Amino acid sequence: MLAFPRAAMTQAYPTRPVRIVVGFPPGGAVDFHARLIGKWLSERLGQPFVVENRPGAGGNVGTETVVRAPADGYTLLLTAVPDAINATLYQRLNFNFLRDITPIAGIVLGPQVMVLHPSLAIKTVADFIAYAKANPGKLDMASGGNGTPGHVAGELFKIMTGIGMQHVSYRGEGPALADMVSGQVKVMFVSLAPSIELIRAGKLRAMAVTTATRSPALPDVAAIGETVAGYEAAGWAGMAAPKGTPPDIIETLNREVNAGLANPDIKARYTEMGYTLFSGSADEFGKFMAADTEKWGKVIRTANIKVE
Repeated sequence: MLAFPRAAMTQAYPTRPVRIVVGFPPGGAVDFHARLIGKWLSERLGQPFVVENRPGAGGNVGTETVVRAPADGYTLLLTAVPDAINATLYQRLNFNFLRDITPIAGIVLGPQVMVLHPSLAIKTVADFIAYAKANPGKLDMASGGNGTPGHVAGELFKIMTGIGMQHVSYRGEGPALADMVSGQVKVMFVSLAPSIELIRAGKLRAMAVTTATRSPALPDVAAIGETVAGYEAAGWAGMAAPKGTPPDIIETLNREVNAGLANPDIKARYTEMGYTLFSGSADEFGKFMAADTEKWGKVIRTANIKVE
């Protein structure tokens, strides 16, 4: 009888709509994950999982919204690699990402792509490194902004190879890609989604992907780690909740997210977009988030990256 109220609560969740907070505007990758997995959870659990976009401060506004919400399972966070970066990048956050957020489940891993302007007649990562060392300071590396995933992926590449490139910061990947296509800058680490059609059209050359293995969307493009041992800069997304959310709710959501990742339609959708599925336990996802936060903290401190 003592166990009955807890069991009844577990079976009842959710009894009303659940909001999934996204710290970025509609239409981006993080928003896409929230809507795809949210639709699945709505169908599986019988209540609407409604996406709420709260952009600002590189995703921090959305994350703080969830940190301050009641830990009752009705406010969730679609977390992603910017949260791990921001933990060190921003000096005066009103929360501690790892302490104040409870991991639920990973969703996907995805690559950045190291792209070159076609005027650079370089075919391999090894040749690029040799060229950069022979021409110190002559290469400009574009990014969508200071501390963005593309920026820190490029800085990690510089640290691990010992090359020098001048960082050129833009207000978003779109303007940076426009200058890449025009040849004003020659190198960029960029998300797959906005760059793949430019690559296929020959307007940019894909040199390598930043994940540990090749991307199914670009199977002929090498991984940087094939040349630079140990290099990896995977983008990722997952689901989290405020600290103190009941374990049975975390378990329910973890089980259902993993079931979604096993669904053939969802698997096919992610595969065609070049993502690798990231299923597993809440504890495994938490350990991954902690390791990634530590990794990017070291890069940010070494490269002395500051927000504008």
